[in-house]
Amino acid sequence: MVELRKDVEFAGPVVTGFTPKGFKVGDERFEQGLLISPEQAAGWATSSLDGLDLGEILSRMNLSPHPEFLLLGSGPSMLQPSAAFRREVEAAGMGLEVMDSRAAARTWTVLRAEERWIIGAFLPIV
Repeated sequence: MVELRKDVEFAGPVVTGFTPKGFKVGDERFEQGLLISPEQAAGWATSSLDGLDLGEILSRMNLSPHPEFLLLGSGPSMLQPSAAFRREVEAAGMGLEVMDSRAAARTWTVLRAEERWIIGAFLPIV
């Protein structure tokens, strides 16, 4: 398992490492996908970009106000979601940043250190 930096204080959950299939947030392991917000981290069973559902993501994270943007980890490699999903995110008034899931998890830490009001949806890393 790979560990990430632990020398910075954060409000809310932060990805602290990777497991063979997924992510570690504090001492909790998420072997499937991961939904993460400044307030919570939750397992996410979506395993492909084809199954993305912004309504589900937003309702599971239940943030108020809505997040600035969605940080999407597309799995082991960087792949773009469908144009329909991109339009859905834009219509919700959010930005979308896409990268592979390991990079997204590392970026989450940087953005949370800046106290950005964002959500992350990270597909499994295998």
